[in-house]
Amino acid sequence: MADPSSYRPKPGEIPDSPGVYRFRDEHRRVIYVGKAKSLRQRLANYFQDLAGLHPRTRTMVTTAVSVEWTVVSTEVEALQLEYSWIKEYDPRFNVKYRDDKSYPYLAVTMNEEFPRVQVMRGHKKKGVRYFGPYGHAWAIRDTVDLLLRVFPVRTCSTGVFKNAARTGRPCLLGYIGKCSAPCVDRISAEEHRELAEEFCDFMAGRTGAQLRRLEQRMAEAAEEMEYERAARLRDDIGALKKAMEKSAVVLADATDADLIAVAEDELEAAVQIFHVRGGRVRGQRGWVTDKVEEITTGALVEHALQQLYGEETGDAVPREVLVPALPDPVEPVQQWLTGRRGSGVSPRVPQRGDKRALMETVERNAQQALVLHKTKRASDLTTRSRALEEIADALGLDSAPLRIECYDVSHLQGDDVVASMVVFEDGLARKSEYRRFQIKSFAGQDDVRSMHEVITRRFRRYLADKERTGEWSDGEEPAAGAGGEAAGADGTAGPDRTAGTEGLPGPDGTAGDPAVPSASTLTEDDGRPKRFAYPPQLVVVDGGAPQVAAARRALDELGIDDIAVCGLAKRLEEVWLPDDDDPVVLPRTSEGLYLLQRVRDEAHRFAIGYQRVKRAKRFRSGPLDDVPGLGETRKQALIKHFGSVRKLRAATVEQICDVPGIGRKTAEAITAALAGAVPAGPAVNTATGEIMDDMVDVDMEDMDDGEEPGKSGGSPGEPVSAGAPDDRRGLER
Repeated sequence: MADPSSYRPKPGEIPDSPGVYRFRDEHRRVIYVGKAKSLRQRLANYFQDLAGLHPRTRTMVTTAVSVEWTVVSTEVEALQLEYSWIKEYDPRFNVKYRDDKSYPYLAVTMNEEFPRVQVMRGHKKKGVRYFGPYGHAWAIRDTVDLLLRVFPVRTCSTGVFKNAARTGRPCLLGYIGKCSAPCVDRISAEEHRELAEEFCDFMAGRTGAQLRRLEQRMAEAAEEMEYERAARLRDDIGALKKAMEKSAVVLADATDADLIAVAEDELEAAVQIFHVRGGRVRGQRGWVTDKVEEITTGALVEHALQQLYGEETGDAVPREVLVPALPDPVEPVQQWLTGRRGSGVSPRVPQRGDKRALMETVERNAQQALVLHKTKRASDLTTRSRALEEIADALGLDSAPLRIECYDVSHLQGDDVVASMVVFEDGLARKSEYRRFQIKSFAGQDDVRSMHEVITRRFRRYLADKERTGEWSDGEEPAAGAGGEAAGADGTAGPDRTAGTEGLPGPDGTAGDPAVPSASTLTEDDGRPKRFAYPPQLVVVDGGAPQVAAARRALDELGIDDIAVCGLAKRLEEVWLPDDDDPVVLPRTSEGLYLLQRVRDEAHRFAIGYQRVKRAKRFRSGPLDDVPGLGETRKQALIKHFGSVRKLRAATVEQICDVPGIGRKTAEAITAALAGAVPAGPAVNTATGEIMDDMVDVDMEDMDDGEEPGKSGGSPGEPVSAGAPDDRRGLER
């Protein structure tokens, strides 16, 4: 615990101007970021008598060992810089709202030639129109299903669209009238874009014009005695009205506004947001945060506004933002919101009328969300605490293992050997800490050797980071070999090069989520959270006594003796400890066993996912991939020019040079690569026994849909049938 007086700036050092300040701990990690109209007055509040500070503020200033600041010209710049630094450094003592779910949006990809309507989650993309967020994805699909009758916009994926264009046959929606089928030229690109614009106008709340247009067309059809067309238009009007009924009018003046309500107690706060567009509630979301500092409702609102609009521009920021309390001062926030929108934004507290009544509804939702969160957290905390205590008792640990790391090795008959590391903190998955590894020091199948390599690489980086940040205790030195091996962990020498560690594909391990950076970067004195910087109290390996012994041996070689190791065998769910001949058997109803199973299964899932990605990439590779400097564009140009790899292999250097963009040096490299590659054997149709000699004569466009050459379907990445069926999925580990 540090004494704040030891790092208190001298009188006159702190400027009396707007700025942003950062508190750092003894390891140079940023633990708090704040802004101030006057840095001198604001920072002076932190260096008063500790007895007069809020308990959490007191904890923060005693954890910190230094403070630094950056002067800016205006309070608006201070607000922007504070938001950027909180996103960058993730300080532990700042208010950080966390979503209780990943909210789906209805998205229209106006950045494509043929816009597509679909459900999207995650980060917003440029050129895509978003509507929502919605509470459930099925709510979006129900709405879209009603509107496609009136606005038959494309909803199919790129692969389905290309396949329909190639075959000249639309998908089922095209046949039943819920898609205008631009894939088969039933409608031009311009007409389809107009249709998508009308869909967006309706979703944005401009419903009256669409209804009046359809009613006029229905009347004209009736006058011309085209009763079937009039009946269809009548049904279209009914579909639109039914879609409108799903979101009732809450503000009669067709207001565009966001309503933010806060429910709080001494420890936590819940925020609820209603998105009102055209007078109707178009979306809802909620956040919960721990109050790790003494903070007012206005400050909570300010942080909510930063998170809500920090990445938004244009119409995504409404003209009105209704809040329970205004930030103090409100002018910088108002100017910042105005800059994000590009026109005036008015944050205010509703006092009467419909807006005040709606705000009370939002406040009730916030109160219920806080109560529900506390109920779930209390129950979950009790269960997780009991599980950690049971693990500590069963393994003979001095304290509960608050951070558990689990490792698993995956391969397919010795090919594409990879490993995973998952992290559980306080019994919950910490997906931002997940890591995955490629086994590169040897080839073949050896789970024990692979486990030893992965544990060595992970904790070698931990020792390197510990030495780099000066966290060695008095008299402590790196273990023999650890210091020298650390250079290899940084990618400068040794077998454990940085290239062996990959990032995480997404926060939930699925495709499409944002990638986690590689664990190789050991940043210095910048305050960012470091990779591999925190040691676990317990290492769990997926396996029995051999894997446990390998992990323990790796830690011993690095001189690490304060981390417990155990293994969980799948067959009987036995817990193995190093140097023990008999396993520890936990009761089948034990919460500790359930937690270890969840950790092991998560590591297995993560490893299998990465192994499948590697396998699919290998199966899709070809001899042209080994040609240096030959990118996808020129590969496609070669295949398009010659028709197949077989014909390209038979071509001369001069013939290859005729392809635009291919020089003689590249042509010679292509010829050499194809000459050294083993030609693919004939593919066999396993249903008929027919040998398909022209299997390789497949245009590159036919492979864009994820199918392998010679196959009419199936999952991407599965092996091509050649000679005999090759179904090895049952051997996958």
